[in-house]
Amino acid sequence: MARIGVDVGGTNTDLVLECTKGVFYHKVPTTLKNQSIGVVQGVQGICTKAGIDPAEVEMIVHGTTTATNITIEHNGAECGMITTHGFRDILHIGRHKRPYNFSLHFDVPWQSQPLVKRRNRIAVRERILPPTGEIAEPLDEQAVREACALFRKRGISSVVIGFMFSFLNDAHEARAKEIVLEEIPGAYVTMSSELARVMREYERFSTAAMNCYVGPKTAYYLRDLDARLREAGVTSKLRIMQSNGGVSTVDSCARRPIRILMSGPAGGVIGGASEGEMAGTPNIITVDIGGTSADISTIPGGQLKIMNQRDTYVSGYPVLTPMIDLVTIGAGGGSVAFIDEAGAFNVGPRSAGSEPGPACYGRGGEEPTVTDAQIVLGRLDPDMALGGDLQLNADLARKAVEDKIAKPLGMSVKDAALGIIKIINNNMALAIRSNSVARGIDPREFSIMPFGGAGPLHGVALAEAMSARDVIVPVAPGITAAVGLLKTDLQYEHTEAGILILNTATDADLARINGHIDKLCRAVHEELDADGVARDAQQLKIIAECRYQGQGFELRADVPDGPLTQESKQLIIDSFHDAHEQDYGYAYRAAEVELITLRVIGSASVRRIEIPKVQLTDGSSIDRALMFVRPTTFDCGRTLETPRYDRTKLYAGDRVPGPAILVQHNSTTLVPPGYVAETLDFGNTRISKGA
Repeated sequence: MARIGVDVGGTNTDLVLECTKGVFYHKVPTTLKNQSIGVVQGVQGICTKAGIDPAEVEMIVHGTTTATNITIEHNGAECGMITTHGFRDILHIGRHKRPYNFSLHFDVPWQSQPLVKRRNRIAVRERILPPTGEIAEPLDEQAVREACALFRKRGISSVVIGFMFSFLNDAHEARAKEIVLEEIPGAYVTMSSELARVMREYERFSTAAMNCYVGPKTAYYLRDLDARLREAGVTSKLRIMQSNGGVSTVDSCARRPIRILMSGPAGGVIGGASEGEMAGTPNIITVDIGGTSADISTIPGGQLKIMNQRDTYVSGYPVLTPMIDLVTIGAGGGSVAFIDEAGAFNVGPRSAGSEPGPACYGRGGEEPTVTDAQIVLGRLDPDMALGGDLQLNADLARKAVEDKIAKPLGMSVKDAALGIIKIINNNMALAIRSNSVARGIDPREFSIMPFGGAGPLHGVALAEAMSARDVIVPVAPGITAAVGLLKTDLQYEHTEAGILILNTATDADLARINGHIDKLCRAVHEELDADGVARDAQQLKIIAECRYQGQGFELRADVPDGPLTQESKQLIIDSFHDAHEQDYGYAYRAAEVELITLRVIGSASVRRIEIPKVQLTDGSSIDRALMFVRPTTFDCGRTLETPRYDRTKLYAGDRVPGPAILVQHNSTTLVPPGYVAETLDFGNTRISKGA
C-alpha cells in the first residue's frame, strides 16, 4: 500500500510518496487562499507520477502551517472568555515581562493584540482553593448563562473557559462548558484544564485562548481537506504532524489545534535527524530554508530536543504545549531585499511568498529577493528550476536587483546580489548560534544539514560561518520535511498536576501520585484505542516535570516502571539532577526536588519510509552526470566557469570537486571552489574541504 507525506510551506507544497514501485517526490505551488486545494492537486499529481490510483493510498501524513499563519497574521476567531471573578485582566497583565529590558520602544503582543478583547472577558463568581482543590464558592451558573447571552448578541461562538486552580479540580470548568453548549449550540469551547492541566494561570489561560483563537479556522481547514481528498477518490487515513514530533488524527487536532502550531517545521527536524542517521553522523544542525522562512534545530547524538516550557512562545504568546526545540526566522528564497528609511541594506523578514513571488517569477513582483540574487550570480539556472517545470526570467531578476539595490547604493549589480546573499547568511548564522553556541554546544563538532528548496545553496557558507565540521545534503533536500512526516509515530500526551516535595513524600503522597499516573495512562490508552492501535502496540512513557523548590520552571525527569515507591522515587530525583546538570552545567544534589507536573506520552510505531541505496560507483568518470557549464559567481567575488551535474546520475562514492553545482528537481546544491562533494550510500552528499 502507498503512503504520502505532504508538507505545506509559505511558497511551495512538498510531497513524497512511497509505494511498491519505489519512492517519488513532487512539488507544487502553495494555494495561499485555501491550502487544501494545493494539497489535493499535489496528491493527485504525485499519484499520476507514480502510476498508481489515488484509492491505493493507505495513509497521508500532513504538516501544515495553517494554525501558525493565523497567529502571525492575527486573523483568528473573535473569542469570548469566562473566568474567575477578580481575574479578568490576567491575559492583559501577563508576567510583566519586558521583551527588551532597556528599550523604550517595544511591542507587547498580549496587550496590543490580545487573543481575547477585554470587553469579551466576563468574570463570574466561583472559587477553588489550593492545594487540595476544594470548592470554596460554587459556580454562579446564572452568570455563565448571562455571559453566553452577551456572546450571542456579539456574534461570538468561540469561548474560552479559564478558572483559577482548575488544574486541581476541573468541576467548575466542566459545568461551565456544559452551560455554554446549551446556550450556544455548536460553539467552539476550550477549557484551560483540558489543554494544560498545570499550574501558572497566565500561561494556562493564554494556551486556552490561543486554542480558541486558531481553532475554528484550523478545524474547518482540516475537515475541509479531509472532505476534498475523499471527493478526489483518496479514502486513506489523514494524519496531522504535531509540534512535539508525533502525528495525530484530524479530529484530535481540530479540537486541540495548539498541538500543531509548529507542525510544518517539526517534520523537517525529524527528516533531518533521519538523514543524519543515514549518513552515520549523529551530531547535526538542521537548517530548513524554504521560500518564506528558515527553521533551525540542533540535534546532538541523533536525539530530538523538546523545548523548555519557559520558551514555548508562538508569535509572542506563551503556549504550554510540547514543541520540538527549534528557531524560526524570516529568511528564505522569497525574502525581500530593501533599503530602509535610514539607508540601511536589509533582507527579510518580509517575503514575496508564492503570490506574486520573486521578480524572476514574472507574476508581477518587482522587489528583489534572495532567489533573484541567486539567479543574478548564476547559481540558479532560470531554465532548470523544478527540472524546467518552473520557468524563471533572469532579466526581471537583474532589473529588480539593479533598480532597488544597486543603483540607490551606487554599486554593481553583482556586488548588490552578493550583498543580499551575505546578509541573509549572516542572519541565519546568528540564529544558528542562538540554538547552539548560546546553549553550550560547539558547532565544530556538528555537521550543517541544509534542506528546503533553498537550503543547499547556503550550506557551505553557513558551515564556514559556524566553523562546522562539514555539510550533509539530504537525498531530496526540497522534500526533506515531507519525508520526515513518514518517519514519525502516532503520539498523544496528557498531563496532571502533582505538586509535592519528592524527598519528603509520604506513602500517602506517593499513592496519590500513582493514582494520577493510572488516570493519565487510561486517558492515553483510550486515545490510542480510538485510533485503532492494538494494546500490545501501544508504548507509554511517564515523565515527571520537576524543579528545585522555588525555581521558576521545570525540567523533565524520567519515571521508573511500576508503582512509585519510597525506593524508586530516588530515581526521579537523580534523573532531575542529571537533567539540570546537562542544561545548566551544575546540580544541587543535596537540595529538595519538587514534582510539579506528571506527563504521560503514548505512542505507536508506524512503518518508516525506506530510502533505497544508490548504485555503487564503478570507477567511471563523473562526466556521465555532466549537463553543461555556465559562469557562476561565488562568495569570494570570483566568477568561474562552473559545471552542472545531474545529482540523480551520481553513484555512491563519486567525488565532485568544486566549483560545481548539483542539480535535481526539488533543489540545487552549490559546491564552492576548494570543496569536494562526495555522494554517500543513499544518494545523500557530504561536502567538505578538499585535500
